[in-house]
Amino acid sequence: MKTRKFILSEKEMPEHWYNITASMTNKPLPPLHPGTLQPIGPEALAPLFPMELIKQEVTSEKWVEIPDEVRDLYAIWRPSPLYRAYELEKALDTPAKIYYKYEGVSPAGSHKPNTAIPQAYYNKQEGVKRITTETGAGQWGSALSFACQHFGIECEVYMVKVSYDSKPYRKLMMNTWGAKVYSSPTNHTQAGRSILDMDPNSPGSLGIAISEAIERAASDEHTKYALGSVLNHVLMHQTIIGQEAVKQMELAGDMPDIVVAPFGGGSNFAGISFPFLRLNLEEGKHIRCIASEPASCPKLTRGVFRYDFGDTVGMTPLLPMYTLGHNFVPAPIHAGGLRYHGAGVIVSQLLKDKLIEARSHDQLECFQAGVLFAKAEGIIPAPEASHAIATVIQEAIAAKISGESKTILFNLCGHGHFDMQSYEDYFANKLVKHEVTAADIADSLSKLTTPEIA
Repeated sequence: MKTRKFILSEKEMPEHWYNITASMTNKPLPPLHPGTLQPIGPEALAPLFPMELIKQEVTSEKWVEIPDEVRDLYAIWRPSPLYRAYELEKALDTPAKIYYKYEGVSPAGSHKPNTAIPQAYYNKQEGVKRITTETGAGQWGSALSFACQHFGIECEVYMVKVSYDSKPYRKLMMNTWGAKVYSSPTNHTQAGRSILDMDPNSPGSLGIAISEAIERAASDEHTKYALGSVLNHVLMHQTIIGQEAVKQMELAGDMPDIVVAPFGGGSNFAGISFPFLRLNLEEGKHIRCIASEPASCPKLTRGVFRYDFGDTVGMTPLLPMYTLGHNFVPAPIHAGGLRYHGAGVIVSQLLKDKLIEARSHDQLECFQAGVLFAKAEGIIPAPEASHAIATVIQEAIAAKISGESKTILFNLCGHGHFDMQSYEDYFANKLVKHEVTAADIADSLSKLTTPEIA
């Protein structure tokens, strides 16, 4: 009988997070103050984040210890399983071996609690009473709501309007864990009001929701802000995924030639790929790592590498990243968690140095891939996860054509149980193939006044 699942024991759960910057020859460029254009220090982040997270954001240490209380909560669902996708291989008639790391077993149904729990923990340690945040499709908002409820912290979530309307059960998950959830843009903040003044029917964006959440946190000394992707400490927390996967691939007697993950801001991709990239950077391995993004929001494949704001209104420091421009408002596709204008600083540097690859897919291709996977493997993937599946299918077909037996690993970052409206729309032919035009990208980038990078 073929072995389908590779499980580690709780004792084998990693005890440290991995900081890839310690292994990088070219370190990421520093964030800049938007007024002086000078590099900012950790003190500039103090109004928004607890000091321990700020230390993690700028640390040069390769390994950061995971607190026991965080590991105890992780143990609710970690280590997460790794599966061999025999039925998908059969459906594709490919010589490639396909594995997937399944993060949908967490309480929130995605990989997001891997960073929500430590962020809530460190805020609790510093006596924070309330945390504000944004959420696209709702996975991050629900994960932070779960974590805040455990540590007795109030949670206030600004959910992108198009997802707030189309994914009501994500909102109800957050409400069940005690969070207050608002459809962004709102009238509760100056940032939201300014957007509504320009466009009363704005569908919202992650950049807008970030502006609202940051404004709320900055105006109250007892409130901090939490981000679910992009920042260095967030990506580092997610590396527990890839560290487990390295051990599980060894347990399977295999090692991937290709590692794939969906890409929005970077936490998903970083989580599974960075520990494998470490093998490239330190041990001379040649594992290809591919970030899969939507054709509607293609910052890695069609954006520019320059300094830009992380939010729409311009409240964050300037970050060196691949961006479509902080004013870019993506089309209201169903993969709401990937609708972000910029890429994380670390991922951007890795792409600039050609240490990783990027690929984009339109939503029809992604839903087709998601349905094929569900029929073969039995798990209905979140729309975000289907982007990785689309890339995996392309690589599996390429292996079939070439006759090479490649080993492919991807991160199945979450289930789609609360995204069934999107599947209904797909089956009813209500979804359209959408790819942002060159003119739209050029128009957005033309509005940038932020510094270019030589």
